[in-house]
Amino acid sequence: MRIALLATNPKLYSNKRLMEAARARGHEIDFVVIRDCYMDITASKPEIHYREGDVLSTYDAIIPRIRPSQTYYGTSVLRQFLAQGSYCLNGPVAIGRSRDKLRTLQILSGKDINIPKTGFADSPLDTKKLIKLVGGAPLIVKLLEGTQGIGVVLAETNKAAESVINAFKSLKAQILVQEFIKESKGVDLRLFVVGDKVVAAMERRAAEGEFRANIHLGGTGHKAKITAEERRMAVKAAKAMELRVAGVDIIRSDRGPMVLEINSSPGLEGVEAATKVDIADAMIQHIEKHAKKKTRING
Repeated sequence: MRIALLATNPKLYSNKRLMEAARARGHEIDFVVIRDCYMDITASKPEIHYREGDVLSTYDAIIPRIRPSQTYYGTSVLRQFLAQGSYCLNGPVAIGRSRDKLRTLQILSGKDINIPKTGFADSPLDTKKLIKLVGGAPLIVKLLEGTQGIGVVLAETNKAAESVINAFKSLKAQILVQEFIKESKGVDLRLFVVGDKVVAAMERRAAEGEFRANIHLGGTGHKAKITAEERRMAVKAAKAMELRVAGVDIIRSDRGPMVLEINSSPGLEGVEAATKVDIADAMIQHIEKHAKKKTRING
């Protein structure tokens, strides 16, 4: 099978592992740099050209690893591969949805998936009502475009919350306001979903003095023992977003597990190290099961 890994940096751990796993299973895999692609968009024969002069048209499957900053162009290239008949491990529409935190929460709530109380408003005139809506301080203020825990602020008092919210609003930034789940104590779960099952689960613990459990912010990862409910919730959330591969972040509360966020390009390094699960291999096996080989002329 011929596979393309559509990404930016071939030196990243996740990208190297996927290349290794595909080759170990006997597949041909190319690393395709997103920004080096340009497209010929026609009704009869849509094509993707590569800066080095090749026409990229014979891939059976595409593994998209698109950075948030490249979502628009990356998903545009992915749509072109889809038009050529390639199987996309995650589709462009699903990736686009997952990059919008508000849309993600709206989709999850519409599927009756438990999430923290969340408020959203445009005008600073609604700040006090927004704070009241989520139960008051302490509360979380999140930038809609933040990633890896960046742009997430804990406001300890209502007055502090008003200041943070209005400061973001003055900068024309779009934010969410969420209840703070005190009982989680800086711990969350990253459940790695491939297809219709959770293949690995990691517990992330925040660094001392930090409430965010992200590994990039000094958090530590450990193999997690999860409940059947948490497993079902992660798979249901990924399906609601139409993602075949997803990192589903869950927090445990007194009201049961809640989905915090869903990542359509979850990193492999932390979860593989914590769980010793070969996630890259599981992703390649999923492609083998679901992608159809394209008919190629002259081999």
